[in-house]
Amino acid sequence: MPGTGGGVVDLTRIPDLVVSGRRLVTPQGVRPGHVSVSGGRVTAVTDTDPGPAAARLDAGEHYVLPGLIDSHVHFRTPGLTHKEDWEHGSRAAVRGGVTTVMDMPNTVPPTLAPEAVLAKAALVDGHSLVDYRFHLGLDPDHPEVPAGLEPQIATSVKIFMTGHHTAPTVVRDAGQLEKAFAAAAEGGVQLVLHAEDDGLFSLLDAWWGEPGSYLEYEERRPRSGGIVAVAKVLELVRRHGTRAHILHLSSAEEADLVCAARAAGLPVTFEVTGHHLSFTDRDTRRLGARTRLSPSIRGSRDQDRLWQALRDGQAETLGSDHAPHTVAEKTRGVAQSPPGLPGVQELAVAVWTGMRRRWPDEDPDTAAVRLARHLSARPAELFRLPGKGRLEAGADADLVVFAPDVPWMLSASDVQSKCGWSAYEGWTFTGRVERTLRAGRTVWDAATGSFGAYDGRLLGAAPAAPAAPAPSARAAGSEIPTP
Repeated sequence: MPGTGGGVVDLTRIPDLVVSGRRLVTPQGVRPGHVSVSGGRVTAVTDTDPGPAAARLDAGEHYVLPGLIDSHVHFRTPGLTHKEDWEHGSRAAVRGGVTTVMDMPNTVPPTLAPEAVLAKAALVDGHSLVDYRFHLGLDPDHPEVPAGLEPQIATSVKIFMTGHHTAPTVVRDAGQLEKAFAAAAEGGVQLVLHAEDDGLFSLLDAWWGEPGSYLEYEERRPRSGGIVAVAKVLELVRRHGTRAHILHLSSAEEADLVCAARAAGLPVTFEVTGHHLSFTDRDTRRLGARTRLSPSIRGSRDQDRLWQALRDGQAETLGSDHAPHTVAEKTRGVAQSPPGLPGVQELAVAVWTGMRRRWPDEDPDTAAVRLARHLSARPAELFRLPGKGRLEAGADADLVVFAPDVPWMLSASDVQSKCGWSAYEGWTFTGRVERTLRAGRTVWDAATGSFGAYDGRLLGAAPAAPAAPAPSARAAGSEIPTP
């Protein structure tokens, strides 16, 4: 019997699991149906019940989403595990519906070479509830590395254009930066960038001196740093054809620049974080280090522009920039308190809550498809994650049962990150992750408060695909784009 999800039901084998519901979020949109799972993969998505199964899960009116992908986390292994580790970080992830993460390289030591990737994978093995892949860090002394990078090691390279407490490998030299862009283009590697201009910030620091309060924080790390850096990135992309993804984009001007470049055919994309969608500079004035970020959180006009970018499909991915620090570190003096906060657990529910409150008249199915697009399909495509990002036959059976209308308040006791705190404590969210499945097995069950097995795997690389069309060329509508 053909399955409308693109596969064929194997009538000779009883599925390991059938997940049924009236709101399956598939590449064709939201629909009722039944998801058959065997051997950790989706074997069919069908309109009719496939019959006997070893186990069943009825999602009812809850959404069944493809497993979410957070392509921007700092799980702090190795060297910084007093802040976070993979067991705690992956618990936070699955409680937030995330089944795959991509970890950043600014650890101790930093992950700058293929052998460091393999060493890091060995440390994570047996300690993760989620599947994972790593961004390789660019060594400023070896900007040629992306040209020969094996895709099974990494398909992406992170460049810091400015630094902070946990980002020591900053590319400050213009010649090194250009060599890195040329090498990445040669190797077909996706660059991911912290795009703020270090020279501009150093100039301001020499003039202003150290900040005396959080009221002064944004003026020492202003939007001009991001605008200047993004302009440099766009010029390098134009010269070399390098695929570049701007992380945690924070201002309206940066969003406009990248959107204009995309419309002109340049292969540049950007990420929006849950933090920049959730907080403004007023929160930083009130909460201080609790919402101190790099790039800094900006004003309501910028926040509105980032929400527009999400609604219009201009942003490519949503990320948490999950970057925990201990309470002791966050309560140091203003100059010594590191930027960053946890967020992988809160990402999906914070964005969902924001969408429902900002656009109350929008069909919830449209919001669910948008969440799946930016937290599943597009990151899977961008970073070549095999089997991920889509609820269809042949995909990994990573599924999230999401209750869209449940109100609940986040308390410190809910926080799974090792740091033990959240900037969202006291927030009343709408929508809750009821169950998270990876490879067809439950890794988080809200009904019992239990987690699954720590057997997440290091992901290989899917075959390279042609560059995606610019957002302005994407067909309008609610479909999740086809990789």
